[in-house]
Amino acid sequence: MKHYLSYCAALSLLLNGCSSSSTTPQQPPQPEPIQKSEPDPQKAAEVNMQLGVEYLKRGQYDIALTRLTRSMEVNPDLSETHNAMGILSERLGRTEEARKYYEQAISLKPDDSDIQNNYAQFLCKQGEWNQAEAHFLKATENPLYKTPEIPYTNAGICAVRNKSYVRAETYLRKALQLNHNLPLALYQMAGLNYEIHNMVAAREFLKRYLAIAKHTPQTLWLGIRVERVLHDKNAESSYALLLRSQFPDSEEALWLKQSERP
Repeated sequence: MKHYLSYCAALSLLLNGCSSSSTTPQQPPQPEPIQKSEPDPQKAAEVNMQLGVEYLKRGQYDIALTRLTRSMEVNPDLSETHNAMGILSERLGRTEEARKYYEQAISLKPDDSDIQNNYAQFLCKQGEWNQAEAHFLKATENPLYKTPEIPYTNAGICAVRNKSYVRAETYLRKALQLNHNLPLALYQMAGLNYEIHNMVAAREFLKRYLAIAKHTPQTLWLGIRVERVLHDKNAESSYALLLRSQFPDSEEALWLKQSERP
């Protein structure tokens, strides 16, 4: 934070010459007192929170922590700061701290869908599926929330991890009903259909994904596995060529190499 220093110079007035009559010595002008406006704690907390979030996005966790801590010192009741501290603590591997920050954020602003979604993802990573599902659904209940397809997609991903494939398909389809061009949901539906051995559907969802988004190592590796089961050597070879050429250092390229060993 910038510190502003005020400098005041003393003024000396030298009078030369003489007068036949006595005069009262003139005093140098006095500086006007500096008017300092009272800082707005709410504004200061929000500014520090926003800066902390930006540093968090950039991976500059030490500066993010300083800013977010300052925000909490100025205003301990700003839910967005607790939410950001939860994300930061999670990335730093401080699981219990993250849980406390998320819970405090929700207690301060229970109708905030972004906070509910973030906490639900945290719970999913901890293997707490039932609690995660409840918070994902809570995130979708706010009628003013502009992107309910995001928590529905995340609920689907979490359900796949829990091998709850029926629920996963329900949530992913809800996401696609709200936004039929959501790349992550399309990719997850392709992966889900691969898991339940519905390869034709997996292929179709992957094609829909590729119509609106670029390949990643994950989509290429999924395509390779789908086409192997469908015995389409040409499609499999095309996916493999792209994976080797575009992402040669990826983990998926290593898996491909290992899978091709005799």
